[in-house]
Amino acid sequence: PPAATTGRIDDPAAAGELDRLGALADRLGVTLERHLADRDLALMDTLERQRRAVALQILAALVLAGVLAALAGRWLLRPLGRIERAIGELGEHQLARPIDIDGPADLRRLGARLDWLRVRLAELESDRKRVLRHVSHELKTPLASLREGVALLDDGVLGPLAPAQREVTGILAHSAHTLQEHIEQLLQLNASQFDARSLHLQPTALLPLLREVGDEQRLPARARGVTIGLAGDAPIVPADAGKLRTVFANLLANAIAFSPSGGHIRIELGLAGEKVVVDCRDEGPGIAPDELERVFEPFFQGRRSPAARAGARGSGIGLAIVRELIGAHRGRVRALPSERGAHFRVELPHA
Repeated sequence: PPAATTGRIDDPAAAGELDRLGALADRLGVTLERHLADRDLALMDTLERQRRAVALQILAALVLAGVLAALAGRWLLRPLGRIERAIGELGEHQLARPIDIDGPADLRRLGARLDWLRVRLAELESDRKRVLRHVSHELKTPLASLREGVALLDDGVLGPLAPAQREVTGILAHSAHTLQEHIEQLLQLNASQFDARSLHLQPTALLPLLREVGDEQRLPARARGVTIGLAGDAPIVPADAGKLRTVFANLLANAIAFSPSGGHIRIELGLAGEKVVVDCRDEGPGIAPDELERVFEPFFQGRRSPAARAGARGSGIGLAIVRELIGAHRGRVRALPSERGAHFRVELPHA
């Protein structure tokens, strides 16, 4: 019978070859694993280098974008700042300097329109002044002739006048005088509006300035038997001293005109928050509650004014000038309710 199969190779040569092939397969597997590991490491290294390169590129792009954004922002913000300053100058009626805006086309067009507006405002202001000068001149000349003729009639140069005729000449003389006063007041108000746009600001101490104004008003106050008191102190304010002198002279003259014989005017300086406060109080008839705002209107005569009570005519522009000049200083003037007399308060920003 045939021999049983045991699974062994009895041929030594074949067995040796088989062992050699097994060892070769093992070495091939190890080599393949090492090669794959090396390739994985190389691939990972390549990926890491590429990741770093991409990160650097992104960082460079972000830096470049930031620089470009900053440059673009500056390119836009600079003309926007100029536009803001130009609008501020127009609001303050500073019309001498041309408006020239660079930057994007839209902003350049806006700058051109603002400069056109500046030119138009300057032309309108010039036209207003010219018309006012012409009208005042055209009114003054015939008015002077009218007053002179009325004076000649009243003096009887052309013959004696009957009482009724003399009454008519008196009415004509009074009307001519009133009209001339109104013309002068209109010119004075126009001058104050120009002054309000041409301030020369300097550090100004209010206490000595008010003392000087009070000393200048002592004589008319003494003539009416009125005393003036000054109290308090205040910090330095940036102001045009000449314009503030006009403000406080008008307020004090107004208080003297309203004060009764033997009355007292109190001027007090103080500080309220970021504002310097000047209060002026008198002992006159005061201001009606519904007229506290209207007293600053040009040519307004209150019901309790000396003009209304005595039949005289005041200028009616003193307080209007005060508001113009205080507003130019970025301050505020108000007539406050008071149980006795009038109470005016001036508020100014301090340095």
